[in-house]
Amino acid sequence: MLLPMNRTKTFMLMAAMAALFMGVGFLIGGRPGMTIALLFATGMNIFAWWNSDKMVLRMHRAQEVGPDHPLHQIVAPLAQRADLPMPRVYIVEQPQPNAFATGRNPENAAVAATTGLMQMLDREEIAAVMAHELAHVKNRDTLVMTVTATLAGAISMLGNFAFFFGGNRGNGQSNAFVALIAMIVAPLAAALVQMAISRTREYGADAMGAEISGQPMKLASALAKLQGAAQRIHNPVAEANPAAASLYIVAPGLGGVRDSLFSTHPAAENRIAALEAMAGSALPELDASAASPWPVRDQPEGRKPSALGLNGDRGANNRDGRNPWA
Repeated sequence: MLLPMNRTKTFMLMAAMAALFMGVGFLIGGRPGMTIALLFATGMNIFAWWNSDKMVLRMHRAQEVGPDHPLHQIVAPLAQRADLPMPRVYIVEQPQPNAFATGRNPENAAVAATTGLMQMLDREEIAAVMAHELAHVKNRDTLVMTVTATLAGAISMLGNFAFFFGGNRGNGQSNAFVALIAMIVAPLAAALVQMAISRTREYGADAMGAEISGQPMKLASALAKLQGAAQRIHNPVAEANPAAASLYIVAPGLGGVRDSLFSTHPAAENRIAALEAMAGSALPELDASAASPWPVRDQPEGRKPSALGLNGDRGANNRDGRNPWA
């Protein structure tokens, strides 16, 4: 069962973060420093539990949109089909096409898409991406992602503090040794983030999102386009706070993604292959009105997209050059 697994993962993650805080606190000030760090870690855990979604949205300067916005109109029927409360819907002014979900539970969830995504993808691809994000909400992956990103950033800050002020405990320990340990803490915290947020959650969200939207190949096409663009277009938020990388549907860093023990996302090629395999299996039967998140008259015509998004008939490579969201 995914929900109990994520609850256990969250508890273990928060305990590990608290242990790291205590370790750095011990390096800074011995047992008193460890005690202070424990209290600080406890406060950060509680704060992150309740406020990390607000922090993530504020960090991206996300703007909430209402029922009259096209993105809201796409998300609403998808949420209903996923048997979820209607999440808050946000737009992020960001040229890199990407999307994320946040919130401690489905009742307090939010989904967001960048303006770059809205301009690059067609409606069906956008629906498939937002269905993926709703799958994260349904699986409560959003709780794991937001708490991890918040606490990892805090640990990095504490590690930097130890680098500059550690070793002044009067017991003869070398400042250089403490500084060396402090330099290891921040990378270790980042590695914990990447390991704690399992890559399998992306495969799971891809599969559930494809069931919600009913169009696995549209998600495959979107992933190819998004990953290709992410390798060319900067994401200032993720570059300033690498711990936020795990929030997005595709890794926002330049240079591409390869599967490894420490990567936050599976390679797009592997995710596309899984979706291609899923497209050959039976999906749940949907009535005509539920099978599309927009009116029938607005459904885009077009040929079956390439799994790699190379022959898309709309979006950034639209033949007539028209933005479908203009």
